[in-house]
Amino acid sequence: MSKLPDLTIDLPSDREITLTRSFDAPRELVYAAHTQPEHLKHWWGRGNPLDVEIDFREGGRYRYVEHADDGNDYAFRGEFREIVVPERIVQTFEFEGMAGQVAVETLIFTEQDGRTVVTGTIRFDTTEERDGMVDSGMTQGAAESYAALDRHLATQR
Repeated sequence: MSKLPDLTIDLPSDREITLTRSFDAPRELVYAAHTQPEHLKHWWGRGNPLDVEIDFREGGRYRYVEHADDGNDYAFRGEFREIVVPERIVQTFEFEGMAGQVAVETLIFTEQDGRTVVTGTIRFDTTEERDGMVDSGMTQGAAESYAALDRHLATQR
């Protein structure tokens, strides 16, 4: 297990990454921030400008394109497999720069004393795919995105 500022990273199996982060906001708001374009555009992709296409329903799809400071665009897409409002989202996740490597991400939202913990477990087909994602800087990007989410949530209270 390792820790970036405010983000705990664990490798619970040879094909999984678990990211855990706590937010000072109610669960309904944190869940909405993960599912509604008007929130997503403020934090997903490290807070960089973001194009959001989302059909938030089981069987629906999403595609996000981050316009990064380095001048590149980074696109991600997936399909929603399971939705339990405001507790759980199961979705596929594919970085278009590594097309064909589709992971399954399960997000769990729990609230205690007005704080919400988001636990995301990403399951890959192989250990090599998991390690490649870790080596790509994904955990640093997730930490930066969640820091941007924390700033966005502060404006919503």
